Amino acid sequence: MCQARIVVVGSANTDLVVSVPALPAPGETVLGGDLQVIPGGKGANQAVAAARLGAEVRFIGRVGNDDFGKQTLMNLQREGIDTRFVAISEDAPSGVALIAVSAQGENSIVVAPGANSRLCVADLEQASEAFAGADAVIAQLEVPLETVEYAAQLAKRHGARFILNPAPACALPSSLYAQLDYLIPNETEGRQLTGERDEAAIIDALTRKGCPSVILTLGERGVAYLRGDTLRRVPAYAVSVVDTTAAGDAFVAGFTIAVCEGRPLDEAVDFGQRVASLTVARWGAQSALPYRDEV
Repeated sequence: MCQARIVVVGSANTDLVVSVPALPAPGETVLGGDLQVIPGGKGANQAVAAARLGAEVRFIGRVGNDDFGKQTLMNLQREGIDTRFVAISEDAPSGVALIAVSAQGENSIVVAPGANSRLCVADLEQASEAFAGADAVIAQLEVPLETVEYAAQLAKRHGARFILNPAPACALPSSLYAQLDYLIPNETEGRQLTGERDEAAIIDALTRKGCPSVILTLGERGVAYLRGDTLRRVPAYAVSVVDTTAAGDAFVAGFTIAVCEGRPLDEAVDFGQRVASLTVARWGAQSALPYRDEV
């Protein structure tokens, strides 16, 4: 089995996490546990997950010239990730996410993107060599949309699969749908992208927009996707949920690696499900991501 070669274009944050008995209602103050500082950001999460699953990973992003940024680079390098293509912003701080996690494992997240919002087309042009020989390019939407569009173009130019995790959701240009190999939204994002409520209607609407394969993640209810003309709903593995942060990122990385390793769609979905199920049974984002032998 060949080692998958993955490029991740996306965000890197520092997660400031507090456990609370229940998520606060608007205007409510609640007392929580001790503050934990944990590496995060959807792009960095997916890069770390892929590296721990055995892939060769190159990360393209931006951090600030501050302590959070320096720690982010050290964390990525410690995971064996190639960070040569991470740019440093002098005019913006590193991204930070403020996360409250309830006793039931649900979370509420506010992101201050900082340097992530400065990742631009010129950065990708300077990092174009990172795409050479890649099996897949993964992107999310915590960086500018035009940067994501250019990443898709570079992926196609180099013959790599392009996988988009449209989080947080925003309106996507029709030209981007046509360049996707896989679109992996969660249920909320699918509804925001289409205006539909039903799983089948969401997948149908996204497919009609030009996306060849839609994998709709449903949290504790599992995953829905089309195999041929048949809608499949695959339940999630039963685990004791501790923290759902990074569950979607874990699934995206696991699914992508399985596809790059030549596994059929059903097996790739199952592999992603197993990676995600191990992640939600632990606390934190990158700290919760499993290694290949665990999966």
